[in-house]
Amino acid sequence: MNAKFAIVVSEFNQTITDKLLEGAVSRLHQCGFSSDQIKILKVPGAVEIPLTAKLLAASKKYDVIICLGAVIRGDTSHYDYVCQQVSQGCQQVMLEFNLPVIFGVLTTENEVQAEDRVGGKEGHKGVEAADTAIHMLNLVKSLADEMI
Repeated sequence: MNAKFAIVVSEFNQTITDKLLEGAVSRLHQCGFSSDQIKILKVPGAVEIPLTAKLLAASKKYDVIICLGAVIRGDTSHYDYVCQQVSQGCQQVMLEFNLPVIFGVLTTENEVQAEDRVGGKEGHKGVEAADTAIHMLNLVKSLADEMI
């Protein structure tokens, strides 16, 4: 399939986000997509994900954007603000540009929960984000074909 994926990944909590990225890219390759079809952009933290996704969407070069990050609760309310900003920002980009923006940002209480979600007992959320991206890519294409 001729499709272009953009993956925006946060460098904060890098031991987790590297695994998310590895899982997503690996799944896309397993499904037949080449490295030439996948653009990876790294941002400092989760809050920077929505702006980067918006700039990618505005470029009209990508069929789907996968957003990956890990927000792990700390001792302050910062966690709540970050989670809200990132989730709302990604949704806003998706609705503004009619483009699948996949929310693969972990929001966990602790590092153990995060590790469980990158190949542990809770599966692999990077792989799931890629699966969701492919599903939405096909769905959007199908709907576009129906409208023609």
